[in-house]
Amino acid sequence: MNKDIVLEAQGLCKQVSSPEGTLTIVQDVSLQVHAGESVAIVGASGAGKSTLLALLAGLDLPTRGRVLLDGEDLSALDEDGRARLRAERVGFVFQSFHLIPALTALENVMLPLELAGRSDARQAATDALDHVGLRARIGHYPRQLSGGEQQRVAIARAFVMRPAVLFADEPTGNLDTTTGAKIADLLFALNADSGTTLVLVTHDRTLAARCGRSVIMEAGQLTAG
Repeated sequence: MNKDIVLEAQGLCKQVSSPEGTLTIVQDVSLQVHAGESVAIVGASGAGKSTLLALLAGLDLPTRGRVLLDGEDLSALDEDGRARLRAERVGFVFQSFHLIPALTALENVMLPLELAGRSDARQAATDALDHVGLRARIGHYPRQLSGGEQQRVAIARAFVMRPAVLFADEPTGNLDTTTGAKIADLLFALNADSGTTLVLVTHDRTLAARCGRSVIMEAGQLTAG
């Protein structure tokens, strides 16, 4: 594997059983993503984008094909191995934020650092929240934050471990246009500053156009952007 290629999909296929028979959600997808690159996966609802993202991140396993993430074959790892790889090298930002309601903003960002045994978890999390403009809100719980602020916390949590790849699934989907644009600005600024590779799933062509490259997904297959 080229050491500059941080993520590679080779002939990915994902099939599931249904009452109507076998459904193919992802069909023969191959993709290479280089370190530091920003790539948008664009397509309509039901095109298979989120399923592809789950396969690329090792949250799900393909029926056929394989994914190499930072040089590791995800199919060759057991569930614990994939979880460890995600914890060390992958960040996630989702449409619905996925913050833990009972934890403050600071505690949400500290969580992956504490799980990794980092002794500087509090300081690193504080710095990350400062970086996304939320130093004044670190003691607030998710319910006390606006949607945009919650997504900023989620972004701080995703970037605090300096992941090799950040996967963002419709990161502005639950936000108004103005707030969504600010969140996009933040994602791309952190992508540039940290050198973290950004793989973005979206149906928003304006957001996709800000990435260095776009690929289009239709009926489970990728076409050139």
